[in-house]
Amino acid sequence: MDGIITWAHTAPPDDFWLVAGILILLTLGGFAGAFYYFLRKRIIEDTPTSLIRSAAQGYVELTGIGRFLDGPPIVSPLTGKHCTWYSWQIEERRRSGRRTRWVTVERGTSGELFQLEDETGACVIDPEGASVTATTRDIWYGSSARPTTGPGGGGWLSAGRYRYTEHRLLPGEPLYAIGLFQTVGGAGSEFNVDIDMRELLREWKQDSERLLRQFDRNSDGEIDVQEWEAVRKQAYREVMARHAERKTAEPMNLMAATQDRRRPYILSSVPQDDLVRRFHYRSIGLIILFFAAGAAATWIIGLRLGG
Repeated sequence: MDGIITWAHTAPPDDFWLVAGILILLTLGGFAGAFYYFLRKRIIEDTPTSLIRSAAQGYVELTGIGRFLDGPPIVSPLTGKHCTWYSWQIEERRRSGRRTRWVTVERGTSGELFQLEDETGACVIDPEGASVTATTRDIWYGSSARPTTGPGGGGWLSAGRYRYTEHRLLPGEPLYAIGLFQTVGGAGSEFNVDIDMRELLREWKQDSERLLRQFDRNSDGEIDVQEWEAVRKQAYREVMARHAERKTAEPMNLMAATQDRRRPYILSSVPQDDLVRRFHYRSIGLIILFFAAGAAATWIIGLRLGG
């Protein structure tokens, strides 16, 4: 304790304020992190679990089993294993003076659709933007920028300066999901023609050569007012045709990310009760960090400024 007091009084300003700044950042990070996990814990606890067949449109919680959609299976890039979702990263061990640290050189996350099934039906899961907790994880090491063996492929002989990490959700394992639930397609579907037209016209504008080739009737290299009206009419016809096709299609349940930060999109192979427990303990740990780092920062700054 006496050594810390002496250091606070005599340390060079750069060293002292670096330490003080780190403590302040830990204080702010602890508060923000505790709030982050506490909010997710409360949302999961306060949202009732719905069955897919009777789920309301909007923010919904589902539980079931993860499954592939029809078509080719999803294959993870590092291990080559079948899964419904994956994330991966490759890190390189780099030395700077006496310090060694891991630096991420490449990473990725799957965006392919899969589905969640319960006893009443199925819901397509769009994992884009989701916070995913996966119980299946592999970490192994190698000497090349891309793994040449799978996890445990070479034992200690495979140790090297690269670290490979892969998380996966597996088909057939339990899946918890909370996010924006919508039923799309079918006779009762509602569409916004204006929004869909704007989106289609935006797509067409990105391919200006095709737009000119199709609608530049006088070949002057520009789309004039009359030609633009023809563009709009064609866009309207295509949008209405798409709407008609969707109304005759089988209704499909879809879960995706919300646009509301207060309503997180969460996918997890960890059971709901265990997930709540994890968030609870993390929130408590970060609150402890908040008070400890804040008290330490206040104390050493008080010693310094108080002389």
